[in-house]
Amino acid sequence: MAEQSRPNRRTLLRGSLTAAGAGAFALSGGAVLANASSPASGASSPGRASARAKAPEPRIYTTEEWGARPPSGDIVVLDRKPTFIVVHHTADPGNSEDYSLEHAKQICRDIQDFHMDGRGWTDTGQQFTNSRGGYMLEGRHQSLGVVRGGTQHVQGANVGNHNSEVIGIENEGLYTDVDVPQALWDSLVELVAWIATQYGNAMENIQGHRDFNSTECPGEVLYGRLQELRDAVAGALNLPSARPEVWPLLRPGDSGAKVRAAQHLLRAEGFGGVPVDGVFGADTKRAVAKLAETNGVAKHTCSAMHHRTTDETGYLGSDIWPLITPKVQPGENREVAKALETLRGAGGSADVRAGDRLSASDWKRLLD
Repeated sequence: MAEQSRPNRRTLLRGSLTAAGAGAFALSGGAVLANASSPASGASSPGRASARAKAPEPRIYTTEEWGARPPSGDIVVLDRKPTFIVVHHTADPGNSEDYSLEHAKQICRDIQDFHMDGRGWTDTGQQFTNSRGGYMLEGRHQSLGVVRGGTQHVQGANVGNHNSEVIGIENEGLYTDVDVPQALWDSLVELVAWIATQYGNAMENIQGHRDFNSTECPGEVLYGRLQELRDAVAGALNLPSARPEVWPLLRPGDSGAKVRAAQHLLRAEGFGGVPVDGVFGADTKRAVAKLAETNGVAKHTCSAMHHRTTDETGYLGSDIWPLITPKVQPGENREVAKALETLRGAGGSADVRAGDRLSASDWKRLLD
């Protein structure tokens, strides 16, 4: 990340609802979302306008409640809403089986200490932290109050080069191979639904850290559930769901058509020594790392993973693909044409016709 036993929710949230009524919506944790009276912008189904529901504010523990240190400088509050809600995983200290509130508070203190003392930042990088026990806590100071206002944004430090437009949620744990606990999942749905209520975020703008930077975060398993998250939040808010167009993440050791296409595209950028074998080996990694260095793309990892030793150098993700996917006609460059042929043969979904100039959207659909 860049400058970054559970209470019964049915009981906690019952008092926050005035009139749920027959048209209310329920979350899996038991929270009821009351319908709003005004139609949502752009949310409709055939023949009728859809009324956007409102998610109540869940129980979120404040920085004061978990014992945060004062920030070392000013907290920047921007006079605009964040566009994206971004999901992270902390990775370390790992998948603890301590689901207590005190453990959740300690995680927040540890993250803040590392961000301030280890990174030299003003405060915790993310705006919110979500524990494996399902406890939700404020991260950076003022985040909770500003989201309540619904018109401003506390600028955090959790997504490189995008912190003015994203609000980040750190989910305790490492989710590269295992799934999240149900309590964490339920609280994540509640928290995202409430933030989306406050800011009116589009469902396709609920994304993962890797959709902005070349990093594993939020882990292959949790990232693979983000469409499920979008669907759950959309259902809770009585909105149609949506799926964003995103760049894939390729890592050393990967293989297949996407890797082969990337190798052709790297060769088109002057890395003639890259083999075209469909295997993300050492030569491909070196080329990606050199491309990132040449173009000033910083190495990005989730900084809450302060004990993790995995080296993400050479990962080919959302901040690298734009450097190797030119807006050209396929026939203008032999290697680009081969990349396109490779992806078409693998079932890429973009309908690119002869004479078309390839756009970023075309490449994303081809790589899907």
